[in-house]
Amino acid sequence: MEKAEIPKKAIYRLSIYQRCLTKLHENGKETVSSSALAGAAGVKPAQLRRDLTYFGQFGTRGLGYSVQDLRGAIREVLGREQLQPVALVGAGNLGVALLRYRGFEKEGFEVVAAFDSVPETVVSRGIAVPVYSFKEISPFLRDNGVKLAILCVPGEAAQEVTNELVVAGVQGILNFSPTVLQVPGAVTVNNVDLALELENLSYFVSQGEE
Repeated sequence: MEKAEIPKKAIYRLSIYQRCLTKLHENGKETVSSSALAGAAGVKPAQLRRDLTYFGQFGTRGLGYSVQDLRGAIREVLGREQLQPVALVGAGNLGVALLRYRGFEKEGFEVVAAFDSVPETVVSRGIAVPVYSFKEISPFLRDNGVKLAILCVPGEAAQEVTNELVVAGVQGILNFSPTVLQVPGAVTVNNVDLALELENLSYFVSQGEE
């Protein structure tokens, strides 16, 4: 089945299954049943089995899934057999916090470069990742085959920077800017709006207090 036919939510759930399998592996578990894995991931067993059928047949009836084999298969599906290079654009307070986050490599990603309007200021904050000026974005991304980017620039600059990322060959953008980005159909944008998430949480908290 073509990758384009796979529901986006199924891809998202695969990442959750992968995290659950990693914890099982770290705890020395060799096999897991569909019901146990589904419970850990917060989905129904039927949903888990349906998601996995997009990518082939896994598991043995009565024996469950091999944790190591299923973990490896999902990593391959998600393209994580090798570290995927990622660029971070906009190294302000949020960007620097993300650059210091050590969890990306554990999940198969490596932030190979950051870009900022004042790179020397970012370097002075003790960032180990190479930091370059905005004008170096296009040549760096093209030369290093970077297809993923994290966008942390102010809203007024987000679309212009996105246009440059797309021209440079970026196909996936994790957008932290408060802007709805316009991109070609071949480019995927995942928006992270922290204020919106807090607003949603606040609604449910207020409902619980009534």
